[in-house]
Amino acid sequence: MIGISKLYCGTVEPSDALRYGRKSSQLPSHLLQFSSDKRPVVVWNITRRCNLKCVHCYAHAKDIPFDNELSTKEGKDLIDDLAGFGVPVLLLSGGEPLVRKDLPELAAYAVEKGMRAVISTNGTLITRKMAGTLKEIGLSYMGISLDGMEAVNDRFRGVKGAFNSALEGIKNCKEAGIKVGLRFTINKFNAQEIPRIFDLLEEMDIPRVCFYHLVYAGRGSKLVEEDLSHEETRAAVDLIMDRTRHLHDRGKPKEVLTVDNHADGPYLYMRLLKENPERAEEVLSLLKMNEGNNSGRGIGCVSWDGEVYADQFWRHRSFGNIRNQPFSEIWTGASDPFLTQLKEKKKHVRGKCAECRWLDVCGGNFRVRAEAVTGDVWAPDPACYLTDEEIGI
Repeated sequence: MIGISKLYCGTVEPSDALRYGRKSSQLPSHLLQFSSDKRPVVVWNITRRCNLKCVHCYAHAKDIPFDNELSTKEGKDLIDDLAGFGVPVLLLSGGEPLVRKDLPELAAYAVEKGMRAVISTNGTLITRKMAGTLKEIGLSYMGISLDGMEAVNDRFRGVKGAFNSALEGIKNCKEAGIKVGLRFTINKFNAQEIPRIFDLLEEMDIPRVCFYHLVYAGRGSKLVEEDLSHEETRAAVDLIMDRTRHLHDRGKPKEVLTVDNHADGPYLYMRLLKENPERAEEVLSLLKMNEGNNSGRGIGCVSWDGEVYADQFWRHRSFGNIRNQPFSEIWTGASDPFLTQLKEKKKHVRGKCAECRWLDVCGGNFRVRAEAVTGDVWAPDPACYLTDEEIGI
């Protein structure tokens, strides 16, 4: 994650992270990306079932029951292990997590064990009653996916009415007092909707938005040709920075992040070098703390069937199953050489990535995207939009 508001607008300073010793267990959620120990944020896809038909779904979710999902007891055993391991945040996702009837019970158990529980949802099933229940158990945050306004979103989500149902879910969260944010996956179909998403943040007083770069995984693997060109990506990132600054300067700051393309970090830094050189140097120190992509190190994934992955997009490479071995042992063990390589990926990247002057900032960007396009997991990420001159070649 690249915190546009944190870095570009100066809402976070290097001293903020240092004040907490940069330990995951002590850092507030908005500073976790700057931790030094990199205890992983764990995404648990608690179900593969979903009531929508999103064209970019990394999980190939369907609206049918699946018989291989972890039980409530197995889920609580997983949570016990994650809490003991020091995992700071458990992100409950899917499919659509709200189709699981025991979601509140599992989220409450995670909170009782000292973790921050957050939910990633399409928002269409958040009734007033459910929002009230989740507030009572101490849910930290609800991330709701919208990929444009009504026509674009419903086309992308594959179900008419999804947009209006999601807006109702947002309203229900806000009424219950749950912090809510938007999740938006950028592609050729919806890049023109970015300004309207910013308008919606302001109109509904939504405090946070994450703009996700497209990852070629799951059903999204068929959308490579629908990804933005490098020039279009640069324009989109510039637009996001411009609109973030505009809100900040008008006294209406929002937390704005971009996700899944760590070229955004150097790009933001180079822009600041022209606009505010002193701030640019502070941002560079924060970017080095962040260390770029952390798949297999600062983020991990447990699937509905117990398989453990480097992140939620890498489902063709499992490191083990929590039904056979605890997550903590799988994550710290040396039995899988690829997991070991991911923890030190800067040693293994090839081509432009190996020569890039931003390698310590970017961390080699998204390996799963490189593999999807080239077949070589250590090849340069094809979505990196920095020029040879910018990367120092």
